[in-house]
Amino acid sequence: MTSEFRLVDGLRTHTRRSADPTVPGAPPVVLVHGLAVSHRYLTPLAETLGTTHPVYVPDLPGFGLSAHPGHSYDLRQHVAHLLAWLDAYRMPPVCLVGHSFGAEVAAALAADHPGAVRALVLAGPTSDPTARSRRGLVGRWLVDSLRETPWQAPILVRDVLDARPWRVAATIAHSVHNAVEEDLVRIAAPTLVLAGERDPIVPPRWRAQVTRLVPDARLVTVPGAAHNVLTTAPGPVAGAIRDLLVPTLAR
Repeated sequence: MTSEFRLVDGLRTHTRRSADPTVPGAPPVVLVHGLAVSHRYLTPLAETLGTTHPVYVPDLPGFGLSAHPGHSYDLRQHVAHLLAWLDAYRMPPVCLVGHSFGAEVAAALAADHPGAVRALVLAGPTSDPTARSRRGLVGRWLVDSLRETPWQAPILVRDVLDARPWRVAATIAHSVHNAVEEDLVRIAAPTLVLAGERDPIVPPRWRAQVTRLVPDARLVTVPGAAHNVLTTAPGPVAGAIRDLLVPTLAR
């Protein structure tokens, strides 16, 4: 994979992208990271999917290697920037894969701009209404940190330092105030709801509720994985995404 920078809506935006895939005509897949992280933790999935699909992993404003504006973008500002990014790359309808807070961004974009999204993956989607508070979210993340593989820690620490702790805290507040259910019911694209079996941030009841709310959705639970399922189980996740895209290729 290679890195490149483009000016998107006045902001220098970093993207990791794959080489040309081996399957001609495969739809592009865009991975959207969570609230404290960047393209780095999504690299295992991007490399796995990149053998069959063109894969793009943009860093949202203020995260990773993208420019750091002086304020924290709220959810709708992230949606607007991602839409401008799709336009800058002249993307056809994409398979949009959002993880954690990135799933909230992806759900809002799919609901508001259905023509831009061919298929949607909501991976570890936040936030469960029963823990929709700063205390609730942070508490569940602390539990999850005990269930994740230790080799992820240096990547996550680097991402938090890049973003700055104040931006992470502000983005948590944006997630807490987002009623994601209002977007879920308006999604028209075929949707995969995906979660790790041991994910405390997205417990079984909430992942089932997300699946019920989206009109055309199915649920896949990855055995043994926690919240960062895209990082720790790239093979099963890539297989599930390819299965989602097979029917869309016939349209």
